[in-house]
Amino acid sequence: MKKTKRNKWIAAGAFLLLFSLLIALLLPVHGESEIYDAVIRFHVIANSDEEADQALKLRVRDALLEETKDALAGFSKTDAEKYLENNLQALESVALAVVQNEGYDYPVSVTLTVEEYPEKSYDALAFPAGSYLSLQVKIGDAAGKNWWCCLFPPLCLGVASVSKSDAEDAFLSVGLTPEQYRILTESETPTYKIRFKLLELLRGRR
Repeated sequence: MKKTKRNKWIAAGAFLLLFSLLIALLLPVHGESEIYDAVIRFHVIANSDEEADQALKLRVRDALLEETKDALAGFSKTDAEKYLENNLQALESVALAVVQNEGYDYPVSVTLTVEEYPEKSYDALAFPAGSYLSLQVKIGDAAGKNWWCCLFPPLCLGVASVSKSDAEDAFLSVGLTPEQYRILTESETPTYKIRFKLLELLRGRR
């Protein structure tokens, strides 16, 4: 009788230990929402899905990346946001010049706004779906396919190869913890995949 009772206590203790470990693994890391708040996304929308319009979209993208690359380097998120707010007209002029030089008369609008993004992967990084501050560029009717990237930190993965160490340094420099950064880089491992989805759900309820 005593042995049976002791075995029950051992089993209960083992269950509680495993349950506690599971909760510790799956509970969101403190400050995970800062993943959304630490970055500025970049969203360029083409006039249409015609091949020429899609090519124009990429030329506008390249011109704006070149214009902002050095300016945003070393900035805090607050400074980067202020720089973009103060230079929207100048950035719009850069984009419009590309459009006109290519022989088009499309209007261009460049705004800094909060947008809903789907889950998106860039080489070794994956961003959860949710609301992000975004530099949005609309060309002409803005009825074509989108192009997304991460404007700040200035990595824009997918345009050029960015090493994993450079990406990590950039994100840690804007305030993410190593644990928060791992959510972006290890989103397909079981534990981080669950945290990735938890982060999306928690952000969606804000």
